[in-house]
Amino acid sequence: MTGGTVVHAMPQEQVDRLFHALADGTRRDILTRVIERERSVSELARGYEMSFAAVQKHVAALERAGIVSKSRRGREAIVRAEMSAVSRGAELLRGYEELWRGRVARMDALLAEPDGPTADEHSTTRRTTRRTTTEE
Repeated sequence: MTGGTVVHAMPQEQVDRLFHALADGTRRDILTRVIERERSVSELARGYEMSFAAVQKHVAALERAGIVSKSRRGREAIVRAEMSAVSRGAELLRGYEELWRGRVARMDALLAEPDGPTADEHSTTRRTTRRTTTEE
């Protein structure tokens, strides 16, 4: 995956919504619960020491990010995980990891070039310079 591919893997607004939604511990916990199985908002709310409205707001943030979806089952709003959005986020992070690994590999290659100083030569040069300066 190239730098352009990582940047354009998802629209920037969608990336922002995804990571903003996942930045909150309660929302990550809600996601974990609905990955295990579908749950109603009421059932989710019973698991937290916060108001029903607060849990609804967390679910709404996850829904805006596309991480969960809600459907009606009678009077209940049922929340289910949308793993395709989670997978796209994971793919984006893998792309950033590939960029980072490529950067590290390029630095390793530069350091391994024969005309560049090795760590031992560099430290010897510093010690010699320090002694020369001190002796003067």
